[in-house]
Amino acid sequence: MNAHSDLPLPTAESVLAELRAVATPERAKSSQWYFKTGPGEYGEGDAFLGCTVPQTRTIAKRYRHLPLEQIDELLDSAWHEARLTALHILVGQFQRAKTKVHRNELFDFYMCALLRGRVNNWDLIDTSAPYIGQALVEHPRKTLIINLSRSPVLWERRASIMFTFAHIRAGEFGVPQHMAMNLLHDEHDLIHKAVGWMLREIGNRDVEVLRGFLAKYHSEMPRTMLRYAIERLDADERKRWMAR
Repeated sequence: MNAHSDLPLPTAESVLAELRAVATPERAKSSQWYFKTGPGEYGEGDAFLGCTVPQTRTIAKRYRHLPLEQIDELLDSAWHEARLTALHILVGQFQRAKTKVHRNELFDFYMCALLRGRVNNWDLIDTSAPYIGQALVEHPRKTLIINLSRSPVLWERRASIMFTFAHIRAGEFGVPQHMAMNLLHDEHDLIHKAVGWMLREIGNRDVEVLRGFLAKYHSEMPRTMLRYAIERLDADERKRWMAR
């Protein structure tokens, strides 16, 4: 008999209990301000228990084998940290998956959560999409990622560019540049920052590819996007790009 067979199975509720045990009202109040949860702000209505990111990661490690149906329950939680912990667990399971088939299944699960509005702030996207996006390197889905970049939903557009971090790590720069072009005239600052960040990551690996993109599009780029993209260039070159 399994020595641990009499132990209770991990559940979403047990994860929530651990999150509540370390939460503080002060942290909750700070997070509500930081993640812009007021009326008309991008995180309007989001609710926080009051946990730190390291605390959510620690709890996620203890629940790394949480079944998908329980992860799904956490993703449906009103509490931001519950969704964040669920995504930590999901990313860990994706990274440990032994086959492309399993990774594709986890990617599809993630997409369902994204499209029903459960991955709905920049930290939730940035915690998950750059890693889950490996499935798009292994199994390209051009129509899917293009449609996300054209979505009226801010978080779906941010996911479209953050997915491409996986391509960048693999040395494939075509997809991220295409997504950057699609998002070049996006009106939201959170998209400007994400696109600039991905362009900067390309430049970290091949500065000539970055310079080629800038030569074509720098005059159209929002200033925030351009500043993020050129952040790692030397001061003189940054000044030249900003002055053009």
